[in-house]
Amino acid sequence: MTNALPFRGYNETEKSNNKGLFIKVLSLIREDNEKIFKVTLENAPQNENLTSLMIQKDIFYCFSQEIIKCVCDEIGIDVFTYLVDESSDVSKKEQMAITLRYVDRLRIVKERFIGVVHMFYTSSLTLKAAIDNVFSNNNLSMAQVRGQGYDGGSNMSGAFNDLKSLILNKNSYAHYIHCFAYQLQLVVVAVAKKHDDVEEFIEHLAMVVTVICGSCKRKDMIREMQKERVAVELKLLRYLNMSNRRIPCHSIFKKKKDQNILEVALLVKGTKKTLLVFRKYGLPQIWKKVCVFRKKHSIGMVDMSEYYVTPHKCMTNKTNQHHFEVVIFNTILDMQIQEFGDRFSEIGMKLIENLTALIPCD
Repeated sequence: MTNALPFRGYNETEKSNNKGLFIKVLSLIREDNEKIFKVTLENAPQNENLTSLMIQKDIFYCFSQEIIKCVCDEIGIDVFTYLVDESSDVSKKEQMAITLRYVDRLRIVKERFIGVVHMFYTSSLTLKAAIDNVFSNNNLSMAQVRGQGYDGGSNMSGAFNDLKSLILNKNSYAHYIHCFAYQLQLVVVAVAKKHDDVEEFIEHLAMVVTVICGSCKRKDMIREMQKERVAVELKLLRYLNMSNRRIPCHSIFKKKKDQNILEVALLVKGTKKTLLVFRKYGLPQIWKKVCVFRKKHSIGMVDMSEYYVTPHKCMTNKTNQHHFEVVIFNTILDMQIQEFGDRFSEIGMKLIENLTALIPCD
C-alpha cells in the first residue's frame, strides 16, 4: 500500500494496555490462523497499515454492507414497512436514520436498522430522494412498501406536499402510522405550550439546569449524590430480600428494549386511567411530599389561605390554595387527559388491540 506510515511494532506493554476493539479481534483471529499470524501485528510488513483508522473504517463499512445485504435478501420480494427519523448528530450535521420492519420466513416480525444518510436539506423532496436512493441501492422497491412511520414534523407528515403524501402518491398501500413515542411527547409539549404557568416553570427550570450543569464541580457533585442515593436503595433492597420479602433486584432494574404494540396500547390506556385517579386523589400526596421537602431543606412556605400574588407582584382575589389546586394542578391534568383523548382515541386503541390477532407467528 502506498503512503503508509512505517509500522513500529507492538511490545508486551502495548499488548496488554490500551487495546482497541479492532486490535483485540485481530489478535483473536490470528491465534487460529497461521497465515494471518505471519502477516499481522508484530509480523506485519513495514508498509502495512491494516490497523490504520482509514482501513478500519473500510472494513467496518464492508461488514455493514454485508449485514444490510442479508437483511434485504431476507425480505426479497415480500412487503415491508419503513421507519424514518431525522436529527442532528454531535457535529451538528443533519442525519436521517432508516429502519425496516418486515416478517421473516419463520413469520416473526423483525425491525432492522439499515443505515444513516447525511442530509444537506430536510425538505420532503430531498428526504424522498434519499429514501429512493437507499431502496435502489439495496434492490428494494417502493411498490413493496405497506407502511411508513415518522414523527409529526410538517416536512414528514404535514397536510400538503409532505413526505407522507409524496410516498402515498406513488404507492397508495403505504399507509402512514404516526410515531407512538412522538404522540406521547406531544401530550406533554402541547400542555406546556398552552398553560402559561407550566411554560414559565419550564423556562425557570431550564435556567436552573443551565447554571448547575455549567460547572464541572457541580456535575461531579450531582453524580456523587446520585451514586449515594442508588447505594442506599440497593442496601434497602438487600434488607428486604434478607427479610424474606423475596424481591429479586435484577427484576426491578430489568428493562425491555422494545415493546409489543399491544403492550404499548395497554400502557397508554393505563396512563389515562392513572391520570384520572391522580386528578381526583393526587394533590394531598404531592402536598405531603412538598411539606417534607420544604422542612428538610428549610424552605419558606406561603400561607395557602392568603390571596395569591402573581410573579409581577399583582394581588388577585383568589387564595393560594385555589391557585395551586384549581388553576394549576386540576387544569394541567384536565389538559393532559384531554390531549390523551384527542391523540389516542378509544376507537384507535381498540383497532390496535384487534390488530394483534393478525400477528403471523401466533
